[in-house]
Amino acid sequence: MNDGIRILIAEDDPVSRHVLSAILAQWGYETIITTNGNEAWQAIQDEQPDMAILDWMMPERDGPEICSEVRKRENAKYIYLILLTAKSQADDIVTGLEAGADDYVVKPFNRAELKSRISVGERVIALEKALASRIESLENALAEIKTLTGLLPICMYCKKIRDDKNYWQKVEVFVASRSDVKFSHAICPTCMEKYFPEEPDEDAPKEIESDSP
Repeated sequence: MNDGIRILIAEDDPVSRHVLSAILAQWGYETIITTNGNEAWQAIQDEQPDMAILDWMMPERDGPEICSEVRKRENAKYIYLILLTAKSQADDIVTGLEAGADDYVVKPFNRAELKSRISVGERVIALEKALASRIESLENALAEIKTLTGLLPICMYCKKIRDDKNYWQKVEVFVASRSDVKFSHAICPTCMEKYFPEEPDEDAPKEIESDSP
């Protein structure tokens, strides 16, 4: 299997669609099949595939139009887009890439070339996922830092801190749950003197007072 990669196929020609879906299934990919541009656009929004292979010429919406719409989405999952086209002129390829496609395959496609281009897409998808995960981790870390550097409600008597769920926690519990800090407990000199005052040693020799000059 290919790490759960889901590929959308948008192809209006039934023979090409069947051949393409059969090849991808043989390679272990999960496929989402659509037959025109509107179906493809709806499936992209509903199914959120990892990759899409889009025929350039389709009813309703063509491949470049779908690419353009996908790239206009904000804060959406990145989808790797491959245009499948009979156009091979440089100007046509530039048009497709400028519309938002990541790559293209010229019809009739070569199996080995298609596989290589999909493999490139897999590497890009893996990098995008790793980057998204790293950004999420950094955002979470920054959120925790903001919490620790903000105004903290602390009890003036017991010194517990109130968290954002209105629970009162010991200072060390509150800080440890929001950072990598670890605590070791000791007793400061002031508390040592207050709670553990020194007692006279009963075995120590006592001074004997004398009335002698």
